[in-house]
Amino acid sequence: MAEPSRPATTPRIWQVGALCRAIADSLEARFNPVAVRGEISAFTAASSGHCYFSLKDQQGQIRCAMFRRAAQLLEFRPREGDSVEVLGRLGVYEPRGDLQLIVESMRPAGQGALYEQFLRLKARLEAEGLFEPGRKRPVPVLPRGIGIVTSPGAAALHDVVTALRRRACHVPVVLAPAAVQGAQAPGELVQALQALYRLAQAGTIDVILLVRGGGSIEDLWAFNDERLARAIVASPVPLICGVGHETDFTIADFCADLRAPTPTAAAELAAQARETWLEGLAAVQERLDRAVARRLDLSGERLDQAASRLGRPLARMAAQQARLGRAAHRLRFAVHRRLEADTRRFMALDVDLQGVARERLRRGADALERARLRLDLLDPRLVLQRGYALLADASGKPVTSVARVHAGQPLVASVADGDIPVTVTRPCNPS
Repeated sequence: MAEPSRPATTPRIWQVGALCRAIADSLEARFNPVAVRGEISAFTAASSGHCYFSLKDQQGQIRCAMFRRAAQLLEFRPREGDSVEVLGRLGVYEPRGDLQLIVESMRPAGQGALYEQFLRLKARLEAEGLFEPGRKRPVPVLPRGIGIVTSPGAAALHDVVTALRRRACHVPVVLAPAAVQGAQAPGELVQALQALYRLAQAGTIDVILLVRGGGSIEDLWAFNDERLARAIVASPVPLICGVGHETDFTIADFCADLRAPTPTAAAELAAQARETWLEGLAAVQERLDRAVARRLDLSGERLDQAASRLGRPLARMAAQQARLGRAAHRLRFAVHRRLEADTRRFMALDVDLQGVARERLRRGADALERARLRLDLLDPRLVLQRGYALLADASGKPVTSVARVHAGQPLVASVADGDIPVTVTRPCNPS
């Protein structure tokens, strides 16, 4: 007797969404996080900031997505055909059931040693405070001069000069040439900056642009030099760094007062467009014109109101002239009357002064006469008129004592009407 047939095992029936989630969970448990190396293909940067591309090699490819938060942290700009190493998580895009890799970080493949060196230097300088936002200075709104450090043959110089001519052709520009790639580049860049620093201290320039076009991490490595970083921090004026493309970051970018995504953008940040200032001046002029017009309108209204209050100007003017005439007549009369009063007062004072002068003269004459009489009483000639004589020796000295003469001495006896010569016969002794 034949054995009864067993029913075949029926597989579990999945909902599509549930199967996608189950696959995603399996991938999460088995692989994530995962690091992948491959070549970028079909790279697209969306306006949202998200990036979409594929990683491929000779054996296969996988779709990748990098969301804006992770894309903003990139230190370089991914390009078609770049060989990169990414770190991310495998998952399933359920609406289409596609396997995709959500990329959380990316770096160029084969450049791991340089990148690690870059990160170590960045961390050390950041710990020293060289990247502190507090030490960043604002770019002057109206620079007196702009210094540029770059290679004379670089396309970046042409872009910067073109932008400055377009935006601020009146601002002087000074070029300090230096190599921007190679082993000698860091030293030349430092020397060029120091030359511009001397001009800045002299007041010739007040903003500096350090610029270079894009390239690989090796091409831009000169801008990751510690000597250059410290020279940038020592700048006496604001320094704008515009090295590489928007996604390229160097140590110089972190040390500069302001980072520009491109050399052209650095020039635009250093000098506002001439048209902007002209538009601002035009706006100010328009406001001034409106203000003057309003003031004139108000003044016109006030003039009209004043004219209405004046009524007939000629009649008002005639009345004012009549008032002025009366005031002038009163003034002339008052002056004339004042002059007459002053004249009378001066005449009275003159009479008084003449009387005082005559009295003073009379009193002086009387005093003089009394003095003359006293002098006359002291005149020795009056004594001689009474019979007295004045004896004097030959030298004219008066003889006042018998002891001062001797026998035979000639003397002169002065009487009232003349002199009599005499000779001493003998002196008489006083009794």
